[in-house]
Amino acid sequence: MILSLQGCMAVGKTTAVRYIQEKAPYINISYEDNTDIIEEIRCRNLDKNRYEDYLEIQKLWLRKEVLRYEKAAKYSCSIMDFGAEEIEFYTLNYPKSIGEDWEVENALNKELTEVRSCMPNRILFLDASDDVLRSHKQHDDTCTRNFFEHHLQHLMPLKREWFLNKENVDWLMVDDLSAEEMGQKVKDWCDSCINSIG
Repeated sequence: MILSLQGCMAVGKTTAVRYIQEKAPYINISYEDNTDIIEEIRCRNLDKNRYEDYLEIQKLWLRKEVLRYEKAAKYSCSIMDFGAEEIEFYTLNYPKSIGEDWEVENALNKELTEVRSCMPNRILFLDASDDVLRSHKQHDDTCTRNFFEHHLQHLMPLKREWFLNKENVDWLMVDDLSAEEMGQKVKDWCDSCINSIG
């Protein structure tokens, strides 16, 4: 079984999977690791705001996600800090978020078809108000979030709508939850998903 955590940057996905790692060792954790792709994009001097470069960049991300899924699928249960659903969403919606109407679906048909075969069984969308997300971002010095405001203002409205329309998505508002409470709720959700097939 593949499970995935979804939501905005700074909502607490990584905090939740760390909790799972500590409290539920029977669940494999698949963290999102972008360093190799980011380095390749930088070395190739690709610009995601140019159509041809964007297609090349997304091919890299889509390929990486298929490989990541294959590793996660070797376990009886894995939870992903963003899964294949994220790269599908981003690939199709980032151009809209910058005001472009690029033809992506057909241009990346092969890669999108492959990644669509890697979708999680269930997705938990962690959501929070914009104020809470900004507060989390300001208090997290573990990573840079240069893209945060664009993501919050332009991608999150599209993302919420996209995931609200999916049948395999559950929703958890985290505004009033401590890190411990959120972690426990995510663990409870994971256990419920596992038990539903047991």
